[in-house]
Amino acid sequence: MSIRKLVLLAFAVFATIPGSMSAQANNSWRAATPAELAAALPARAPVERERIETEMRTASGIINAQGKIIAGVVLITAGYSADGKYSHYLLVQSPVRFDKVSLAPGSYVIGWTRQEDSLSITIYDASTGAKRGAVTARRLSTGTRVESFRIWPPSDHSFLQIGRFALPYSLGE
Repeated sequence: MSIRKLVLLAFAVFATIPGSMSAQANNSWRAATPAELAAALPARAPVERERIETEMRTASGIINAQGKIIAGVVLITAGYSADGKYSHYLLVQSPVRFDKVSLAPGSYVIGWTRQEDSLSITIYDASTGAKRGAVTARRLSTGTRVESFRIWPPSDHSFLQIGRFALPYSLGE
């Protein structure tokens, strides 16, 4: 093989690497293990001026190759002023978008109200209680397992599930 052909072959190989690496980065998210969730999520979530207990057996999340996690857990709100307004705590370490609501890294709380065939979900900043936006989760097809809270890895479904309802997400960079 001539040097010219070898150089062209090398350029062709290296030209495909960035595309492969970005595709790999998009697929590098996986379900977080219980140990990773326990390390990232608080036993008592800081919500406004309170520290609300979490139900760790409901914790779910995804984690990427760099150790950034997007995870959430059900709040035990009985007896707190947040009762009825918030139901879930959400930790975001990498940008994520739910419909028209983009979330930067930070801590959020989620509240929802049931509609006829959907959930109206409101997302708030956990530390201030400021509303970040509202989105709609749609009913999943019948036969789908009911989950109190689950964030599916993008390779599976790319949605956050509450009960029988799904809220699609997309990952930022």
